[in-house]
Amino acid sequence: MGEGNPSTGLRAGPLHKAIKEKHVLSFILWGPPGVGKTTLAKIYANALGANLFELSAVSAGKDDIRKIISETGMLTGPKVLFLDEIHRFNKAQQDFLLPYVESGALVLIGATTENPSFEVIPALLSRCRVFVLEEISDRDMEKIIKRTGLKLDKTARDWLVRMANGDARQAISVLDNASSLYGSTLLTTGGSAPLITGKKIDVEALKNTVQNKFLRFDKKGEEHYNTISAFIKSMRASQPDAALYYLSRMIDASEDPKFIARRMVVFASEDIGMAQPTALVVANEVFRAVETIGLPEAGINLAHGVVYLAEAPKDRSAYDAYGAATEDVKKHGNLPIPKEVRNAPTKLMKELGYHKGYDLPAGQAGMYTDKSYLPAKLAGKRYYIKKNKKKQGK
Repeated sequence: MGEGNPSTGLRAGPLHKAIKEKHVLSFILWGPPGVGKTTLAKIYANALGANLFELSAVSAGKDDIRKIISETGMLTGPKVLFLDEIHRFNKAQQDFLLPYVESGALVLIGATTENPSFEVIPALLSRCRVFVLEEISDRDMEKIIKRTGLKLDKTARDWLVRMANGDARQAISVLDNASSLYGSTLLTTGGSAPLITGKKIDVEALKNTVQNKFLRFDKKGEEHYNTISAFIKSMRASQPDAALYYLSRMIDASEDPKFIARRMVVFASEDIGMAQPTALVVANEVFRAVETIGLPEAGINLAHGVVYLAEAPKDRSAYDAYGAATEDVKKHGNLPIPKEVRNAPTKLMKELGYHKGYDLPAGQAGMYTDKSYLPAKLAGKRYYIKKNKKKQGK
C-alpha cells in the first residue's frame, strides 16, 4: 500500500505487527533526520532472520544492486535491502529495482526525508507500504539521552533536548563528542566550578562541544534554509552569478537536486509569472531533466535553468492576485455564485434561473464583458492588475 496508509508510530501499529509476526513486506520509512529509520530497518531484518544489505542512494548504483542479487554465500533468509535516501535514486534507477521487489528477490526498505509521493515512482510506491515517522518527542529524547549512560544534570539535559530538535542522531553525536573531549578530565574555567567530573557533563561542556570544529552536523539545518533563501533571492534580483554560486554550494553539500528544481518551478510562476509565461515550461523541463539524468550531469541542466530564470523579466502580479483572492475566500467563506454562471443541466435548474443572462456562449468564449462574475458581495473587485494593461474589445 502507498502513502494513504501511514503509521504515525511504532507501538501497536502495522510496522510493529510486521516485526512481531515476521511479515515479509517492502516498505518506505518517511521521516525527518535522526528518528531511527536505520535502526528500524535493522530491527525488522533481525526479526525476519534476514540478510541485511545497506546502501546509500547518494553513492550506490545499478551495479551495487546486481551484486546483492547475485550474492549466494551463506544466506539463510530473505535478502533485505535498506536503501537510505531512496529519493536520490533517479527514475531509471528506481525502474531497475522494480522487478526484483515485485518478484520478491529483494525486500526493499527505503528511507527518505522527502515526500515519497513526489520522489518514488508510482509503480515502486504501489508495491511498498509507507510508514510515516514523526520527530522524536522531548520526553522520548530524554529517554534516549539517559540510555547513553552519560550523566547530565537537568540544565544540560534540557539544553540538549532543545538543541537536538527531534534528531536523536544529533543528540548522541554531541554526547559522544563531549565524552571524548572532556569525559576523562577535570575541566575548569577561571576558578569556576568544574564542567566535567568523571562522566558528568555540564551544559557548558555541551556548548563547547557544539562549537568544536571537529563536530559536524546534518547539512539540512539552518545553513540549508539560508542557502536556498539566498539562491531564490539572487534569482529574484536578476543576479545569475550569485544564483549560480549558491546552486554550486547546494550541490557540493549534497543537496537533493530535485529539491532545487522544484523551487525553480515555483519561482517561475511566483516571481516571473506573466512577464514571461514560458519560464514555467523551462523550469518544468529542467525538473524533468534532473529527474531523468541525475547528478553530476544534471548540474548542467540546473545551471542552464538558473541563468534563464535569473535573467527573465519579473512580474508577481498573478501570485499577488492569487494571495488576495485567497484572503477573501478565508474572510467571506463560500459566497453564493451568481446564477448566470452556474451550470444548468436540468429543467429545474433552468427554472430557478441558473445560467440565465450569461451572454458569452461557447462560440464567443474569451470575449470581453463588463459584467462581473464574482459573487455579489465582491462584484467589481480587482485582484489581478496587469502590467502595461491593454484594453480588450468586444
